[in-house]
Amino acid sequence: MIPAVVLMTLLWSTDLQAQSVSPPDLQAQSVSPPDLQAQSVRPPAEYSVRLVDGTTSCSGTVEAFNEGEWSGVCFSWWRMMGEIKFVCRKLDCGNPVSESGGPLTEDGRIGVTLFGCSGDESSIRQCDRGGRRGFCNGGYYHHVTCSESVRLVDGAGLCSGRVEVKSYQSWASVCEADFDRQDAEVVCGELGCGAPAALQGGLYGEGEGQTWDKEFQCKGKESLLLDCDTSDRENNTCLPGNAVGLTCSEPDDVSLVGGGSRCAGGVEWYDQGAWRTVGTLSDVMFTAAVVCRQLGCGSTVSALPGNTTRGFRVSCSGSESSLRECRRMYDLLPGLTVICSESVRLVNGAGLCSGRVEVKSNQSWASVCEADFDRQDAEVVCRDVGCGAPAALQGGLYGEGEGQTWDKEFQCKGKESLLLDCDTSDRENNTCLPGNAVGLTCSEPDDVRLVGGGSRCAGGVEWYDQGEWRTVGTLSDVMSIAVVVCRQLGCGSTVSVLPGNTTRGFGVSCSGSEPSLRECIRTNELRPGLTVICSESVRLVDGAGLCSGRVEVKSNQSWASVCEADFDRQDAEVVCGELGCGAPAALQGGLYGEGEGQTWDKEFQCKGKESLLLDCDTSDRENNTCLPGNAVGLTCSEPDDVRLVGGDSRCAGGVEWYDQGEWRTVGTTDWNQRDVAALVCRQLGCGSTVSALPGNTTRGNGASCSGSESSLRECRRTYDLRPGLTVICSDLLVQPDIYLTDPMGGVFRGHQGPEMFRGYNFTITCSTQPQYPGGSFLLTFTSSNRTQTQPAVNHSAAFLFPAADDSHQGNYSCVYDNYVFSHNFSSESELLSLNITGN
Repeated sequence: MIPAVVLMTLLWSTDLQAQSVSPPDLQAQSVSPPDLQAQSVRPPAEYSVRLVDGTTSCSGTVEAFNEGEWSGVCFSWWRMMGEIKFVCRKLDCGNPVSESGGPLTEDGRIGVTLFGCSGDESSIRQCDRGGRRGFCNGGYYHHVTCSESVRLVDGAGLCSGRVEVKSYQSWASVCEADFDRQDAEVVCGELGCGAPAALQGGLYGEGEGQTWDKEFQCKGKESLLLDCDTSDRENNTCLPGNAVGLTCSEPDDVSLVGGGSRCAGGVEWYDQGAWRTVGTLSDVMFTAAVVCRQLGCGSTVSALPGNTTRGFRVSCSGSESSLRECRRMYDLLPGLTVICSESVRLVNGAGLCSGRVEVKSNQSWASVCEADFDRQDAEVVCRDVGCGAPAALQGGLYGEGEGQTWDKEFQCKGKESLLLDCDTSDRENNTCLPGNAVGLTCSEPDDVRLVGGGSRCAGGVEWYDQGEWRTVGTLSDVMSIAVVVCRQLGCGSTVSVLPGNTTRGFGVSCSGSEPSLRECIRTNELRPGLTVICSESVRLVDGAGLCSGRVEVKSNQSWASVCEADFDRQDAEVVCGELGCGAPAALQGGLYGEGEGQTWDKEFQCKGKESLLLDCDTSDRENNTCLPGNAVGLTCSEPDDVRLVGGDSRCAGGVEWYDQGEWRTVGTTDWNQRDVAALVCRQLGCGSTVSALPGNTTRGNGASCSGSESSLRECRRTYDLRPGLTVICSDLLVQPDIYLTDPMGGVFRGHQGPEMFRGYNFTITCSTQPQYPGGSFLLTFTSSNRTQTQPAVNHSAAFLFPAADDSHQGNYSCVYDNYVFSHNFSSESELLSLNITGN
């Protein structure tokens, strides 16, 4: 017998089943009328993206929805993996595999721009230049292929990261036990990378979502990971730290040809079925660094422009894992010839000539133990990587390597061309203790000089390139280039930099942080030659600009800090003058940190009038130690090389700059006016900017500032026509004067300032210099809320007080107000303290 509850359940289920089959009239009602259908179809969200005309849902030509229609996406000719990563991630399609110029439409067709993406944005509009609608120059739309069902995340590039597989529209990490080398070969191939290089659980962290519940059983030849056989996992748990991480080698799509080895020659890139020349007009060393890294060829030794050929224009930052992650475009550019060190490299250093020494061993890189490496070995390495002589050699100087340690002891004689040409012997002890991976600092190469200036630290800048000395010039970055030149030559701080004649040579652009000029961006177009004067024997380091920092003096080709006890204000006056700065403003031990090297062992005894610090007399120090925190720091005021003229105030007028013996107009572009004006007001001690207006176009310095500089000479500048700039600063009005008088002799000078006898009349007078007509004076009394205002007559106002009493005792000040240049300005006097005493 069926229980009542079960019977009711069966009947209810049968009834629901019966209801699910709609009668004909109800079925007809389920088809919405045309107008209702139209209402139910919602348009895509603005700036949605899709891929069309591809072989899968994750490949095809990129389109974006904008202003009611789907349009092709213009990549502004530039192509970068950041933009492609954005598309793949936005469509939940894994990693980028390939990209190419898509259908070549008619030139100038309307499209949506996609440029300046990191890959992590949620909308096109969040990219630097994304979402603008306009003509696609060149007519290129883009074809993209994404990996669809597998991706590598949290890695350093496109070919490394934690393995994740798409499962039911979400991503799952894979357990190390369920994934072997043959599986890795399939994933690396599917993502367009080279062979697997490293495979390990926890290598790239743990995933936040689920874990894939199958074991892969690939044979290694499959095209896609999901084409591989799978089996149920023996154990359905994956312990923490076992989410598999994979590093694939970079793809074999870059080669160096015609240079005698695989690590030297002209750069070529395999693209769309053909090898094409790679060139650049700038970023030469950055591009070369990426090429050497991708090929596993060690450090960059040199990078030279070649002939102009049709191929990729490439622009790299230097941090990319492979050339395909750099920006690129198709136009004529000089081809690039690169020479890499091949079997040795310096890593984790500040530039090309410093870092931890690593040697290539069985296709992987090994650090070298300090005990197995001496100065003669260092001489060979420095020469091998295109640098100067060794400057520092120490274990742990640039950290520990993550891989293996070289198991031989080098026995170089110092004359070999390559480190691997040196003899080696087995190590006595096969262990290398932590902190002993050898770090090396080489001096910069002797490929820069200053000529015609009377010393090795002054003159026109020249660069040795392709067998000859060439002029170096620039249209901007003048001070930044000079800083790098002085640093590379070991010539202290920059004193001045002047443009020379226009000559054929390198156009150079530096940030100022590069260790050598060869690491700056360069071009082969005409630029004004550059003349630089360096301080040679003294410098200020770790300061905020050219006129502040820790004082260091050159001693036996190295730099030594100076002890506070050995350096006084007269010494500081000489240093500030030598560096082209103003008078000393602050002098204190430890103000800019401690130096890492030696301490100067003499006491300076300058008279303050010497031209150079090393022209001053010195004496032996009484105490040969300098306690920590006593390395002297110096802040000089900025030089008097900027002024505002024609505004009846030193804080208002047209900007002029003293350059090459004359005052010149300073101009700038519209977008940079406020930054230049803010810097001018700050340098002149004139407060903040009230207004910045363009003047007439005049011949003078074009200036471009970020606003963070200490003085105008630290800005980029050019020598082309720029609109002159008129600036008004907040401290436009000079400080007014305030003084006390009385007609009856009741005022006298007491111990604490002016005093007044009770009962006498007195007058407080406010006055200012005759800058502008009109205005008014406000007299404030700080002991109460009482104020009085009078118009300025002949630039002054008198406030009369009859019969002084105790209520008049306190502090008074004058505030001068005036309305000029369509703005209200004010300036306050110093305080006047008044004491009331007996009759």
